[in-house]
Order: sequence, then C-alpha cells, then structure tokens
Amino acid sequence: MGLTNPGPELLSRLVDSVKEVSELPECKNMFKKMHGNLVRRIKLLSPLFEELSDSNRELSEEEIKSLELLRVVLDSSVQLLKSIYDGSKLYQCLQRDKITAEFQQMTEQIEAALSEIPYDKFDLLEEVREQIELVHIQFKRAKGRPDSPDVQLELDLAIAQKEKDPDPTVLKRLSEKLQLRTINDLKRESVAFHELVISSGGDPGEYFENVSTLLKKLKDFVLIENPEVDISDGEKGLIKHRSPVIPDDFRCPISLELMKDPVIVSTGQTYERSCIQKWLDAGHKTCPKTQQTLLHTALTPNYVLKSLIALWCESNGVELPKNQGTCRSKKPGSSVSECDRAAIVALLEKLAYGKLEEQRAAAGELRLLAKRNADNRVCIADAGAIPLLVELLSSTDPRTQEHAVTALLNLSINDTNKGTIVNAGAIPDIVDVLKNGSMEARENAAATLFSLSVIDENKVSIGAAGAIPALIKLLCEGTPRGKKDAATAIFNLSIYQGNKARAVRAGIVPPLMRYLKDAGGGNGG
Repeated sequence: MGLTNPGPELLSRLVDSVKEVSELPECKNMFKKMHGNLVRRIKLLSPLFEELSDSNRELSEEEIKSLELLRVVLDSSVQLLKSIYDGSKLYQCLQRDKITAEFQQMTEQIEAALSEIPYDKFDLLEEVREQIELVHIQFKRAKGRPDSPDVQLELDLAIAQKEKDPDPTVLKRLSEKLQLRTINDLKRESVAFHELVISSGGDPGEYFENVSTLLKKLKDFVLIENPEVDISDGEKGLIKHRSPVIPDDFRCPISLELMKDPVIVSTGQTYERSCIQKWLDAGHKTCPKTQQTLLHTALTPNYVLKSLIALWCESNGVELPKNQGTCRSKKPGSSVSECDRAAIVALLEKLAYGKLEEQRAAAGELRLLAKRNADNRVCIADAGAIPLLVELLSSTDPRTQEHAVTALLNLSINDTNKGTIVNAGAIPDIVDVLKNGSMEARENAAATLFSLSVIDENKVSIGAAGAIPALIKLLCEGTPRGKKDAATAIFNLSIYQGNKARAVRAGIVPPLMRYLKDAGGGNGG
C-alpha cells in the first residue's frame, strides 16, 4: 500500500525538472554545444514522465527505484546547466577540462539511469516508447563520443596569458568566444569573479592571478575596439541591429571574416576558399587550426554551412556575401522551383522536430525527391538534410531507417554529397544498418557503401568500420539484387590492399567459389 504514495510525487518532480531545464536561457558561451545537446536530450524525456503521470498507474518498487535514480541525476544536471550561466566565464574557461568532464560524466550517468528503467513494464504509447528509445541511443552515442578540445581556444589562451601585449586578433577571438564583447559584459564578469573569490573564502587558488591578468587585457582591448559604455537598452538594440555579431562557426578561422565560399579540408575543418588556397599555395601541408598533416589538398564545398550562413544573413538583415552559392543561385536552368525549396525546408523541419510518423513520411519524400534529378540532390544537401538523415539511421523504426539510408544513397550520386555524408560521420551508422537493418535497408546500405567507396580514402574508412564481413553475409543470404549490391561493394573496396586481407579473413573465398561453380554450370544468371 505504501508504494502508491511516492509515485505521483516522484513523477511530478521529474516533470518539473524537465520544465526547469526547458526554461533555461540559451547558452552562448564556450560551452554552448555541450549545454545545448544536454538540454535538447533532457527535453525529449518529457513525454515519458507526462504519460506516466496521466496514466495514474501504481508504480512497482523496481519502477520507483529506477525513476528515483533518474530524478537524482536530472537534479544534478539542472545544477550543472545553471552553473554555466552564473559563474565567472574566465574562471570557467580556465577550468574547461574539468567542466567538460562534468558534462561527459552527466551524460554517462543519465544513460546509465535510462538503462535501469523497465520500459517493457510501462504501458506506453508506441510513439513515446520509440522517442525514449531514440533519446537513449543518442545518450549512448554521446557517451562514446566525448567533445574534442577547442584547439584554437587553447592556443589563444596560452598566448593571452604568456605575452605582455597579445595580438588583437587573439583577444578578439577570446572576447567573442567568451561573450565578453562590451565594457558592461566585463563589468558583470568582474562582479561574478569577485563573488567567486568571496564564496571560496577569499582564495580561489592559482586561478586568481590568471583571471585578473586576462580580465585586464580584455578590458584594454574592448575599450579600444568597442568603447560604448553605459548605453541604454534601446541604443544597445539599435547597435546590435546595425551590426549583428557573426557566429564563430560562420567566420573563417584564418581571416575571422564571414565566409562567402566555405570549403572543408581533409581534417574536417572549414575555411574560406581564398584564404585556405593562399595557405596551400604558400607550400603549407598542415591544417592551420589543428596543425594536423593534410592527407590531401582537395577542397570540398561545405554546402550545409553555406545554407546556414544564407539563412543567418537573411534573418539578420545582412547582405549575402557575393559568392554565396545557395540553392537560389544554382544553374540558370535549375528544375527546382521555389515551391520545391519551400517543401524541402518543411520536410527538414519534420525530420528534426516531428513525431515518428512525420519523420518516416518526410524521410520517404526526401528519398523520392533525391532520386528524381540532380538539382534536387544539390538542393536537399544545401538545405542541411544530410546530418538529419544520418541521425535517423539509428531510428528504431525499420521503415524510417530504410528511407534514411536510401535517401543518402540517392544523394550520394552527387560527388560533393559523398564528402558531406562522410564528414557527417555516416559510415559507422551505415555499416550498422548493413548488419542489423531490414533486408531492404541492408541492400541499400551496401549500395550506399559502394557509392561512397568510389573515393579512395573512403575505402579505408569503410573497411576499418567492419563493413566487409556484413557485406559477405549479405552476399550469402540476400535477394538477387542484394547479392549484386554486396558483390560490387566488396569488389570496389578490395581495390585497397588492406581490404583484400579483411575479405579473405572474413571468408569471401567459399561464396565466390560457389558462385563461380553456379556460373560454370550454365544456369544463365
């Protein structure tokens, strides 16, 4: 009898925790990506708690125990997310490794708590169950892929701390990354840091001197660069309207200017074409931002980023850069109408935010549009569909997964899209579909891998991701079309010497001998 009491109160607290997370203001400092990802995933848990609350079902002891564990973890998440707003940004920056580890630990704890929940005992709507399973998969993937350090920030901080008069471009990057652009921003930062000193008993340790030094250098820089002090909110709005702050991701890491023609180098970093071309023409063989050696000097257009820059310019009243190659400035004879563009954007909205049925239908429509003609393939990729389709490869709904992998297959006919698909991290997910999907999904995954393997460097990645044993399995048990897709993919991958050995180890010889005998027997194929 006593077990009936904790349930409603516990569910109410879980609903409140998600509501509290949803109402947090947007994070704009250096932790915005980690902060945004955690907030987005926690918000997606809301339907589970709301449906359990509405059902008025008595929870078992096991269910209460698992939900209580999740509540404790979510409460800790709320505290972590809030702390990012309230504290000193410079202090947080110097403690970035610790804070990044806390975000990673929080992701792991939520994933562990979700693993303990007995979903099969809850009488959930199918769409709610599928959404929660998808969120759980996202937490699992995030657990295995910690955020990489911001190399540019590390470099800028080291320079700003060591040099007496750092380069203004270094201070500019720091001021924008940390959202310390005006004197008023720095006044608030100064107050936040002094409060930190007081709360730590007057001794924040080794960081006090470093924060003080950085604060002074940034103040000197901002006074010269942006001297407006004590301006009214109205005037501030006018200034902001006249000159919106360009997001970091839209600036070229070399020139720090808004990119007109962003291109991706082999390390995955994006630069303005003219800037990186000058760098390469000067004989450099490394990526300027990461200092990694470039495997090749080919430059791949970043159509997704071009599209995002175009949207940002439009919504902020900024004139589009002259070389902006969005869908609107494609070939004069383009067969994609304005109506089709609007339809593509609407479909992407459903992919990103729709319910399961809407995502399934949208992926199916994109699959057909991408098959129809070359212009559609360019326009769909430009609009930013590829990362969303890659995300859906992990869908628990077989039909959605089939549509997503087939849409990527059709988009990959365009050579530029091949690079975008690989850069979106699709290869491991496509291999997973090849191993575990429905027969149609497996066949189209094999065809997609064949299409991507046309680029030599992808042959290595696909082989390393474990595709060859799964292709051999499809060769043995697939439909005639599936066997053909598997055979062409294996043949193309085996052009790379390392994959030949993988294929032999995975047992390619017996099925090949079998097919040679069948062909020799005059069965007529």
